[in-house]
Amino acid sequence: MQLTGSQIVIECLKEQGVDTVFGYPGGTILNIYDELYKHADEINHVLTSHEQGAAHAADGYARATGKVGVCMATSGPGATNLVTGIATAFMDSTPLVAITANQILPLIGKDSFQEVDIAGVVMPITKHSFMVKDINELADTIRKAFYIAKSGRPGPVLVDITKDVTAASCEFEAIKPQEVPVVQEYTKEDIAEVAKIIEASKMPFIFVGGGAVLSGASEEVRALAKKIDAPVCDTLMGKGAFDAYDDLYTGMLGMHGTKTSNLGVSKCDLLIALGARFSDRVISNAATFAKNAKVVHIDIDAAEINKNIKADKSVVGDLKVVLKDLIAAVSEQKHEAWINEIKTMKEEKPLAYEQDKLTCPYIIETLDKVTEGKAIVTTDVGQHQMWASQFYRYTEPRTFLSSGGLGTMGFGLGACIGAKYGRPDKVCVNITGDGCFRMNMQELATASRYNVPIIEIIINNHVLGMVRQWQTLFYDKRYSNTVLNDKADFVKVAEGLGCKAIRVTKKEEVEPALREALAAGCPVVLDCFIEEDDKVFPMVPGGKPISDAFDAKDLAAKGQN
Repeated sequence: MQLTGSQIVIECLKEQGVDTVFGYPGGTILNIYDELYKHADEINHVLTSHEQGAAHAADGYARATGKVGVCMATSGPGATNLVTGIATAFMDSTPLVAITANQILPLIGKDSFQEVDIAGVVMPITKHSFMVKDINELADTIRKAFYIAKSGRPGPVLVDITKDVTAASCEFEAIKPQEVPVVQEYTKEDIAEVAKIIEASKMPFIFVGGGAVLSGASEEVRALAKKIDAPVCDTLMGKGAFDAYDDLYTGMLGMHGTKTSNLGVSKCDLLIALGARFSDRVISNAATFAKNAKVVHIDIDAAEINKNIKADKSVVGDLKVVLKDLIAAVSEQKHEAWINEIKTMKEEKPLAYEQDKLTCPYIIETLDKVTEGKAIVTTDVGQHQMWASQFYRYTEPRTFLSSGGLGTMGFGLGACIGAKYGRPDKVCVNITGDGCFRMNMQELATASRYNVPIIEIIINNHVLGMVRQWQTLFYDKRYSNTVLNDKADFVKVAEGLGCKAIRVTKKEEVEPALREALAAGCPVVLDCFIEEDDKVFPMVPGGKPISDAFDAKDLAAKGQN
C-alpha cells in the first residue's frame, strides 16, 4: 500500500510495539505529529515541557520496562536539546530511539532556518545515527534503529528525517521485527576455565554491574553467589540485581561504597565482575584495585575487557546465558571463614548517620519503610543520589534509575515520569537536590498536565552539596559559587506548576508527608530542608586506593570536621 513518510513512521512504531512516545513538536516534524494525532488511540504521546525532559522520560521508560524508549523533536534547537539525554542513555547503555526531522533536502547544507546536522552532532554518543533523505529507505532505517538500540550492549540510536521525506509517498509493507540474536562469543572451554579458577579460590567476591540488570540475569547472579558461597557488591547501575536484604550482600563498591565492599574487594583472592565496566568512580586507583585478586570479567561488550582493569580470564557474551552455563559447570563451594570475616566487617563498619536531626538518609529510610521497598526510585546526581543508593534497599532490578556514567543533573524528574508511564503499577519517586531541581523543574508542569502521580523529594540544603563537600575536605572551605541560599521557594514553584507541595523541616514531619503524598493521587513535591554541611560517607579521595575509604568517625579521630 502507498503511504506517506509520516504514515510509515507511525506504522513502524506500531510494528515495534511502541505504545508511548515523549516529545515536543515543531515546524519540520509537523507531518509526523499530524499522523500521531490520527493514531492517538494506539500510540500515547506525552508532551514534555522541554526536549531534554522528553529524552530523559524515554530513558526512564526504557530502564523501568526493558523496552526501547522513544522520543521526538523538531530540527535545530529541538534536536540539540535532546543531546544531553541521548548522551546519558549512551553512557548507561539504555535502548532509546530518538526521531528528529530536518529541513527539506534542497535546503540542507545552506544554513537554513533551524537546520543542524544532528546526525553528525550525536555520532560520538549513539550506537548509530541516520539521516534519511530518500522515502524508500525510511522504513528499513527505522527498523534498523530499533534493532541496533536493543541488540548486544543496548544504547541510543538517532533517526533524522528530512521534512520532504515525511511528505513523500512510497509502497509500504508491514513486517515482523527482526529477532535480536543472543551474544555468545565463548566456548565450553572458557566456562570450564572460569569454573576451575572459582574452585581454586578461598576468598571470592562477586562484583555486579548494570549489565546484570540489562540482561535480566538477577536470578542467575543470586544462584551463582549461593552456589560458590561468595559475598556480593554492586555498582550504582547494578542496584537491585542482587537482593539488598541477602546476607551475602555488602553494598556498593567505590568512591562512596561501603567499607565492607571496599576492604573486602581489596583483600579477596578472586574478583568476579559481572556486567561491570570498572569505571573510575569504582576502582579509583587502577594500580591498587583488587591487587591481591585474580580477575574474571564477564561482559557482553568485548571493548570493555582489559580497558580499565586487566582480566586474568574474560568471557564475552550475554550475562544471563553465560551464568547459566557457569552455574552448571562449577561445583558447590563453601567459604565459611571468609563469609564470617565479611559478616564481622559488616557489623563493625556499618553505614551510619546522625540520628538527632533531619537528614537525607533518614528521609530515604522512611521512604523505604512506607513503600515497603517496592517503589521505583529515580535520582538526580550528587549527595542525594549516593544516599538513595545507600539507604533504600533494592530487592528487584529496574527499580533504581540514575544517571551513572554521565552524571546528569536534571535527569531524575523526566525519568520518573517515563518510569510511571512504563510501570503504572509501581510507586515512582524521584530524589533530587535543590541544585538539580533547578535544572529541569519545568517537567512538574508535564506531571500536572497529565496528572501523573509521582513524588518529587527535594533534598534542600541550599548549596551544591557534593561540590561543597569536596570544597570542605580538599579546598580549605573555599565555597566558590556553591551557595544557593537565595529567594527561591520550591513549594510556591511546585504549586505554580500545578502540583501539590509540602514543606518538611523536622524528622517527625517526614512519614506523615510521605503517606500524604502516596495517598494524593496527583504529583506531589516534598521540599525537605537539611543542613548545608551534611556529608556522604564513606568516601574515597580521588585517585586513592578504595581501601582508604574514610567516614565521619575517621575525620573526628584526626580532629577534622
